[in-house]
Amino acid sequence: MRPLPSPVRAARGLLAALLTALGTLAALLTAVPAAQADTTLCEQFGSTTIQGRYVVQNNRWGTSEEQCVTATDTGFRVTRADGSVPTNGAPKSYPSVFNGCHYTNCSPGTALPARVSSISSAPTSISYGYVSNAVYNASYDIWLDPTPRTDGVNRTEIMVWFNRVGPIQPIGSPVGTATVGGRSWEVWSGSNGSNDVLSFVAPSAIGSWSFDVMDFVDQAVARGLAQSSWYLTSVQAGFEPWQNGAGLAVNSFSSSVNTGGGSGDPGTPAACEVTYSASVWQGGFTADVKVANKGSAPVDGWRLGFTLPSGQTVTSAWNASVSPSSGAVTATGLSHNARIAAGGSQSFGLQGTYSGTFAEPAAFTLNGAACTVR
Repeated sequence: MRPLPSPVRAARGLLAALLTALGTLAALLTAVPAAQADTTLCEQFGSTTIQGRYVVQNNRWGTSEEQCVTATDTGFRVTRADGSVPTNGAPKSYPSVFNGCHYTNCSPGTALPARVSSISSAPTSISYGYVSNAVYNASYDIWLDPTPRTDGVNRTEIMVWFNRVGPIQPIGSPVGTATVGGRSWEVWSGSNGSNDVLSFVAPSAIGSWSFDVMDFVDQAVARGLAQSSWYLTSVQAGFEPWQNGAGLAVNSFSSSVNTGGGSGDPGTPAACEVTYSASVWQGGFTADVKVANKGSAPVDGWRLGFTLPSGQTVTSAWNASVSPSSGAVTATGLSHNARIAAGGSQSFGLQGTYSGTFAEPAAFTLNGAACTVR
């Protein structure tokens, strides 16, 4: 066979190298796991968990018209918002994302409820996406109550209006202005018949902001609408639409609560110890869980956070509510066992299914504080 000319050999060598590189790239792309699919919620009070720590909720309560939200990896967007309600009354809904507890639905591993006096800071960050063809506000809600309740309506609601579009106004009447978090706000105060409402309205739209929730909590305390012995139960970021609303989005949301109360402060998360005893059969299991308070103060409204190993799903629980059913979950005490006395303990149980090899959770947190495991 006659040897190929040098330029042809070089071209073939280059082509072979290129094909090898493309094959390697294709293999790498195939090995990269696909991003988690977005979840769309159209149920009236439908919810789902994002980032393993926050809850996105549809929360349609003021209309029978259809509303849908799509939860993303970092927030949510309103994909359908039918109907309208009068602008001199309540809005249609409050699609939102939250950290804490809302009507017994607690975000996984949350440190809330937490006593106000024990919280050193509560940093948060929010980025909104707005539309112009709707009537709505973009509101960050902060909920406070004299008790560490995880259900029902709290005593005081703080609303931080990042934006408002259309002829709408907060509950109550204007009571002046205030500088909070380095920004100027118009302040409104009133009651909706179920709880007190303190609103801070931005003079112009804020697209994104990082701030400390406690700056606004301090305002409520100073105005006599809360006390330092009360509890912060949840923080929520979303929208109140009166007309339309499709396209509104929380692009990103983060929230954490740092507790730094002194020794013996009832709001300080106590040292804890967890005993997890499982009975396992093919495809199923039960677990008896004992949560011991090793601190010197009682723990009110206890919430035990832990992550179920892959393939495990909780099907039922007793002496606690467990939510969600898989992944990063939170077990919350019921009304009859919501307090763990200093030096005492509470126990609960759960039943579930599993696939593959059974394993026990590796770590636990009690109201945000790490526990030892026996």
